[in-house]
Amino acid sequence: MGMAAPNSRQQRTVLSEINVTPFVDVMLVLLIIFMVTAPMMQQGLEVELPETANSGVSTSDEPFILVIKKNRDVFAGETKLASAQLASKLKAIFETRKNKQLYIQADRQVDYGFVAEIMGEIRSAGIYQIGLITIPKAGQ
Repeated sequence: MGMAAPNSRQQRTVLSEINVTPFVDVMLVLLIIFMVTAPMMQQGLEVELPETANSGVSTSDEPFILVIKKNRDVFAGETKLASAQLASKLKAIFETRKNKQLYIQADRQVDYGFVAEIMGEIRSAGIYQIGLITIPKAGQ
């Protein structure tokens, strides 16, 4: 019952390869999770835009968008702004911005007078490049 001693002629080699299969499996699962959840992360405010025949303009910088909802609430991103404080807030925001353009995304049910008031507040803040965001007509 003796144990055979390892043959001195045989040399043991060390396996120096890393098994990457589990790593690839985990990465693929994470990729699928992010691909499914990324579209759900984009949130916005529900605004029904008017339709126009214009094709639009392109900008190289990230535009500053002011959203006016149908109940006359004004938002800059996710932040609600009061109409009385709009000029001072915009002046503070645009002091440091390189791009001095502002776009208004107003719901089609907001009356023209209120949009004109907001545009007056924007102009009193020193911002004169104002655009309106619309959607193209279906037949265009």
